Amino acid sequence: MVGGRRLRPGGGFGRQLDEHETHVGVPSPPEPPPPAGGMVDSAVYIRGHRFASPAGLAETYSCLQEQDDAMAWIGLYRPDIDQISSLAREFRLHDLAVEDAINAHQRPKLERYGHTLFVVLRAARYDDLREEVEFSELHLFIGPGFVVTVRHGEVPDLAAVRRRMEADAPMLAQGPEAVLYAILDQVVDGYAPVVAGLENDIDEIETQVFGGDPNASRRIYGLSREVIEFQRAARPLLGMLDGLATGTGGYGTDEELRRYLRDVTDHLTQVVERVDGFRHLLQNILTVNATLVSQQQNEEMRSLTAASYAQNEELKKVSSWAAILFAPTLIGTVYGMNFVHMPELNWRFGYLFALLLMLLVCGTLYLVFKRRGWL
Repeated sequence: MVGGRRLRPGGGFGRQLDEHETHVGVPSPPEPPPPAGGMVDSAVYIRGHRFASPAGLAETYSCLQEQDDAMAWIGLYRPDIDQISSLAREFRLHDLAVEDAINAHQRPKLERYGHTLFVVLRAARYDDLREEVEFSELHLFIGPGFVVTVRHGEVPDLAAVRRRMEADAPMLAQGPEAVLYAILDQVVDGYAPVVAGLENDIDEIETQVFGGDPNASRRIYGLSREVIEFQRAARPLLGMLDGLATGTGGYGTDEELRRYLRDVTDHLTQVVERVDGFRHLLQNILTVNATLVSQQQNEEMRSLTAASYAQNEELKKVSSWAAILFAPTLIGTVYGMNFVHMPELNWRFGYLFALLLMLLVCGTLYLVFKRRGWL
């Protein structure tokens, strides 16, 4: 018993119904827009067809108790603690997994608690207007006859996943494992536009770098951070998918579903390899940009040095002529003082002596500066 409900026998988390059993279904209601927080959609499926669309969690629990072969798919968007606690009591969810689902900000991981899987995924979306990658967190509880998705962001589009699965009743009839596959496939497919956006940004950065844009370094750094964050979101999924592919063999999971999981792994491997290439390419671009910036700075320094040298040469000339002209000024000032008792004032050749002294000092200074290359 799980929360007053019998665990259903069979392979995996839920068994496939026999082909001779009657298909029961009701049309899927339109998906409402994401609310501020709470339950987005809840459905109970029998043999891959929507049997009921409960309005709340209590009604969902009641429907599951009445139908032994039913599977519930509950979609939550930023739920409150009361809703998570209710699900934990009903489906016997582990306290650690519940705590992670409430707090969010978890790394991608897959953990098994008895018959329940707890999966954390990091979905990504490329914002064309801001040219940035947005990441959001998705938590899944997969157990016998139930799937609970806890979304903490706008992506992935789980409504599209639900419509896709409801349109393929044989696939949905395989139980919670099929829903897990579909969500993983949606998350990995959502990485492709992000890879294309990052590739376009890198092309633009190369143009900026070789165009001498001073803002290139800042953009390279920001893009490198996005690529690293993308690696942290995508790379752990490889180990998770390998673990799922290995683990499903012991639960009698349909071989076709296992092939689909391997296909998702192949797509994810391509994404991870391309993102790894982006990181190396950005490192090379950053190195090239640093080299170009260094060369530009060296050229500017050479220009400044040349300008400073020219200014020094001009300053030498100005200083030399100022010193030469200062000598006669000094002599004239000395002999121009109005003292009564001064030598040479009454000398007949005093004026001529002063002129010759001025010429001698000026000539001597000119020769000294000329020899030193100042003139």
